[in-house]
Amino acid sequence: MKANIKTIKELAKKNYGVNALLSKGTTNSKTAKNKEISYILYMSPARQNFKSINLCPKASAGCLLACLYTAGRGKFSNVQQARTNKADYYVGDRSNFLIQLSFEINKAIKNAKGAKVFFRLNGTTDIDLIGQLINRDLLNLETLPKNVHFYDYTAIIGKCLKYKNTPNYTLTFSRKEDNYNDYKIAIKEGINTAVVFNGKLPVLFSGQVVLDGDKSDLVMIGQKNICLGLIAKGEAKNDTSGFVVNKNFNLTTKI
Repeated sequence: MKANIKTIKELAKKNYGVNALLSKGTTNSKTAKNKEISYILYMSPARQNFKSINLCPKASAGCLLACLYTAGRGKFSNVQQARTNKADYYVGDRSNFLIQLSFEINKAIKNAKGAKVFFRLNGTTDIDLIGQLINRDLLNLETLPKNVHFYDYTAIIGKCLKYKNTPNYTLTFSRKEDNYNDYKIAIKEGINTAVVFNGKLPVLFSGQVVLDGDKSDLVMIGQKNICLGLIAKGEAKNDTSGFVVNKNFNLTTKI
């Protein structure tokens, strides 16, 4: 991989306009609150790529409306284009994409010099990049240094169950208006959940203690069976689909 990475990066720049895949956590308003070194990968969500491949297979009408893709720096056209370029790179040349991603991860780990470093590979997508890296022998979670940790939000319950007992990869299940059964499984399995609320966060929700998920992107780390409460922002404040939990939400209603 070391011998080819220069060529791979040159092709990524030439064919897709991509320089680097990972962004430092300081470039995002939420990850900037992280006290530890962190990196995040942003790509265009859902089908916003030249092959129209869905990078958010469990996207619901409510989450599409409330998507933070255009929040913060994402509202700028140059930022959106950069994220689309990365999505195009992923669907157009996945093999080299994964090699470059692995290279950037290892470089970031080396630069951390033993300090804690966190990676979120799905900033605005929901795909199993960890599994793809492992399958191509580009990542081995078992041999990672103890200072390295991966984390993500996902609406794919199978992914949560797959990595449930992986000590250096934390997944939080995203509740939506159309995934009640999977949401129940997550709670039953003691998996962290993320719920968007309109207004003040409750103390408890669906039997889980609610923590302020907006305080830091790393609140989920080291936690089990808790709810990360997120306050509705932007268009999400006007949600009527059930994706956002409003004050008059009936807990006996199936989402």
